[in-house]
Amino acid sequence: MKKPVFRGACTALVTPFRNGGIDYETLDRLLDTQLAAGIEALVICGTTGEAATLDQPETLAIIAHCVRYCGGKTRLIAGTGGNNTAKAVETARAAAALGVDALLSVTPYYNRCTQEGLLAHYGAIAAATSLPVLLYNVPSRTCVDISPETVARLAELPTVAGIKEANPDVSRLLRLRALCGPDFPIYCGSDDRILPFMVCGAIGAVSVLSNLRPEAVKALVDAALRGEYARALQLQMDQQELIEALFSEVSPIPIKAALGLSGLDVGTCRLPLTPPGESLLSRLKLALGQDDRETA
Repeated sequence: MKKPVFRGACTALVTPFRNGGIDYETLDRLLDTQLAAGIEALVICGTTGEAATLDQPETLAIIAHCVRYCGGKTRLIAGTGGNNTAKAVETARAAAALGVDALLSVTPYYNRCTQEGLLAHYGAIAAATSLPVLLYNVPSRTCVDISPETVARLAELPTVAGIKEANPDVSRLLRLRALCGPDFPIYCGSDDRILPFMVCGAIGAVSVLSNLRPEAVKALVDAALRGEYARALQLQMDQQELIEALFSEVSPIPIKAALGLSGLDVGTCRLPLTPPGESLLSRLKLALGQDDRETA
């Protein structure tokens, strides 16, 4: 039986920037908000944390800072994946040495390897650490889809502890369940599908929205875990307009803008991601219930 890394709501944390560097003061404010809300886990230096534009020293410094600051108050999952297997192994080992609870490893992108390549890639990472490793399937970004059959083979590895699934096909979860068994942890990786994923067997969600509204996401996930689906449906619907706005442009541009509009300036994204335009800002203000005249 696979022991879950967490059960419930997890935040894919943004990385605050200021003057070209990491804004640790704002990062601490963001961490305080997450801890106060009782979020079960945090993904640091993942896609939402702009891992693609962090260099190795920055990545490890952020991970070390979060480990020290959180002090075991929540589960910390480090994003350590990449399309270079040797580098992904190196980063996994370095993050493990810093004291995180688990690793999240995205499928290799751009290279577009075969299913056998995925088995070899994840096998190398799983063999390099004793920490739990979560697979991350997000074909809209990577152009690589881990087949359920490949997931089932990887699930046999001792350190492979689950999957963050961002393929929007909900029926795929039924196939994963059939092949991997009822005890293999599946986590929803799409804010707009938290409830349907959990109805189909996911035990938690890795959320972008929860950077901004951790209490709301936690309430939604907890209701679904209790089987209170009518309440969970209402909670999902309550956030849907904002969720759609948060993914109307490539993430994390909108969530960083929304945090700024809500009073927490986390800076803009690093290039090649660009600052939000007026159209996005207007849509976010509307979804946040803000009056343009008050926020201009």
